[in-house]
Amino acid sequence: MSQDTTLHIQPTENFEIDGEGSYSAWSKTEWVTLLLQHGPSQELLTQAKVLYSETGIYFLMQCEDEQLTATLTEDFSDLYKEDVVEVFLWTDEAQPLYFEYELSPLNYELPIIIPNRDGTFFGWRPWHYEGERRTRHATSVQGGERESMAKASGWTAEFFIPYALLKPLGNVPPQAGTRWRGNLYRIDYDLDEPRYWQWQPTSGSFHEYQKFGTFVFE
Repeated sequence: MSQDTTLHIQPTENFEIDGEGSYSAWSKTEWVTLLLQHGPSQELLTQAKVLYSETGIYFLMQCEDEQLTATLTEDFSDLYKEDVVEVFLWTDEAQPLYFEYELSPLNYELPIIIPNRDGTFFGWRPWHYEGERRTRHATSVQGGERESMAKASGWTAEFFIPYALLKPLGNVPPQAGTRWRGNLYRIDYDLDEPRYWQWQPTSGSFHEYQKFGTFVFE
């Protein structure tokens, strides 16, 4: 069954994150389920919620799991080669530029801007990544310890992306009625073959931005 290509994002006041999604504002919005697009068909439920405030956009992602296949312990490393969740934000369809954010179960991050010209792309790291431009992020683990290769029943990622970090992308900050293109992903490496979950299906690469869904800010 195909999913609705639109995700309606509710407004919220700013709040502190704890990696568990315990803040009451999360109850204002429903879970979106990501679908397994590639890899062994063993079901591991993967869900996400999104909210936005006057200063940034909040994400909460919940991943059923069996093992934290994560060994990298440095921000801006190749986190996509291990267990990870990812968010892509294409704020302005007039430009082939979008923001990519990755977070590992061990709470290491990769925030980059991607220029993508006809499938040729690479990432650029933020400059003066401090103060109001800095993300906030936290993770928690269910059924185990937050340790490399630990057995677990799941893990949660909660993070805040400030609009100040997205400058100079167009159509930022969003207002009520603003529409962005975007996608939500997860990769899991517990088995011999990696598994990929996507909110909006692509034909293979996560970077097929023209196939992203639509975020509508309420």
